[in-house]
Amino acid sequence: MEISSILNYSVKTIAADDTIHKALEIMNNMNFNGMPVVNSDDQLVGMVVKSDVYRFLIQQGHFDSYPIERVMSKSVITAEVNEDIGVVAKRLRESNIVAIPVLENAKVVGIISLENLVDYYLKNQS
Repeated sequence: MEISSILNYSVKTIAADDTIHKALEIMNNMNFNGMPVVNSDDQLVGMVVKSDVYRFLIQQGHFDSYPIERVMSKSVITAEVNEDIGVVAKRLRESNIVAIPVLENAKVVGIISLENLVDYYLKNQS
């Protein structure tokens, strides 16, 4: 089965030149642990997660007014919208991450998280 059937399409992205403060505000308000970073063409350029932001901010001289590109991961593990659920689950586990941006035609269309996979498994258990 393709991940499109369990994909969370309500993904929020942020621009690389937006501030760390803005990213934290969005993530806290929407109860996200991370979100994709896109350029002006809506193409994925990175991923930002709260834990990386907090590690960055505890260092003296680092401020939340810095652009998100200072703290985002530029090497992002992704999935394509038509990939098999098992393949994506394995990629999540092997990469030791909790969510993967999902792309279609090089644009972010959603996100798959461990929660999505657990919910799918529990629903199809019987």
